[in-house]
Amino acid sequence: MPARRPRGPDPADRLPRCWASSGSSSLLARLSGGMKSSAGRCGTAGMRSRQRMFAAVMRLLLKCLRLGRRRRFKLVRQVEQLWHYGRLCLRSLLYNSFTNSDVVLDSLFEPVYWLVDHVTRWFGVVFVALVIGLTSSIVAIVYICLLPLILQTYTPAWICWHLAYGHWNLLMIVFHYYMAITTSPGHPPQAKDDLTGVSICRKCIAPKPARTHHCSICNRCVLKMDHHCPWLNNCVGHFNHRYFFSFCLFMTMGCIYCSISGWDMFRDAYAAIERMKLLEKERLQVAANQTYYQTPPPTFSFRQRAFHKSVVYLWVLCRAGLRVTCCPLLSLAVPSSVALALGALTLWHAALITRGETSIERHINKKERQRLQKKGKVFRNPYSFGSWNNWKVFLGVDVPRHWLTRVLLPSPHLPHGTGLSWDLPPCVMEQRAPLLAI
Repeated sequence: MPARRPRGPDPADRLPRCWASSGSSSLLARLSGGMKSSAGRCGTAGMRSRQRMFAAVMRLLLKCLRLGRRRRFKLVRQVEQLWHYGRLCLRSLLYNSFTNSDVVLDSLFEPVYWLVDHVTRWFGVVFVALVIGLTSSIVAIVYICLLPLILQTYTPAWICWHLAYGHWNLLMIVFHYYMAITTSPGHPPQAKDDLTGVSICRKCIAPKPARTHHCSICNRCVLKMDHHCPWLNNCVGHFNHRYFFSFCLFMTMGCIYCSISGWDMFRDAYAAIERMKLLEKERLQVAANQTYYQTPPPTFSFRQRAFHKSVVYLWVLCRAGLRVTCCPLLSLAVPSSVALALGALTLWHAALITRGETSIERHINKKERQRLQKKGKVFRNPYSFGSWNNWKVFLGVDVPRHWLTRVLLPSPHLPHGTGLSWDLPPCVMEQRAPLLAI
């Protein structure tokens, strides 16, 4: 039988003996019960505190999770709102009842236009210097190389013709090019009180009269704007449109004149250059088989080489480089390389002048004509007075003698109108309806 564990002293033994005599059992019972209840309360309080702490931690964790979920949903909602807003802006920008393939192509090529505008703005001076340099080189070759040959070989009648026509054509080219690059095309006034019934330019926020358009290269509105010409480093507008067209016309005539009159000289010069190459090759072959003191002297001098190459350069610049082995008639039918570009540009502007339009108005009128045609109506250009009258208005011919003094001779006269309003010119006899803005 296992030994019994010794019990500790009874709590009643610690009390005085007087207490043990009278109701000691009841007192002891109460004391022991109180001690047990206090111990139970302490355990319950600790458990409750741990439960409260656990509940607090769980509430904090749930709050953090709820906050993160709210932030995540808020970010998703913001992205969704931005997506819907972007779609709305894109639709509002692209929606247009006049949208077609031309508008789409213009929008796609907008970066290219921006690059061309900036390049043209900075290289305009280079283009002007190039035009002056090429024209000056042609004039120098004519005076140094061709004119002495003409004076020695041509008859007096042909000499007088070449001297008269050549100098007249050169004078018209120089005058009109100088006036085209130095004359302002015209700009509308900035004060709004000076104009009535006009639109407002969206780029420069200024009044824009009829036939006025904004030039992105000059960054200004131009009266009766046709286009910005890099070879002039200037806009072609109301006050210099005639100078620009006259320069193109007389430059084309000069190129054709040089091409036709210099054909025989070019053929001889080209044949001489071919002979020089052949003789040079033969000379080198002979020199390879002989000693250096037996080498034959050069057949052509430096002056002769420069003369022949200058004639070829003049003709090639004024004409397409066609070999003399081709048919002469075919060669004469091939237009000048410079005259081809200038001639096409001149014919294009001549057709526009005949219709009373500019390059920009041609596109506007084309769209308007198509729009009215769908409705069964006919478009009428309010700025056209007939083919012949359009030319008279453009050239400023009021009386018959103006064909000589203002067209065939240099003339700095101003065009009809101010570019702000378009009243009936005095040279137009037939009365027209009031002009409307396009």
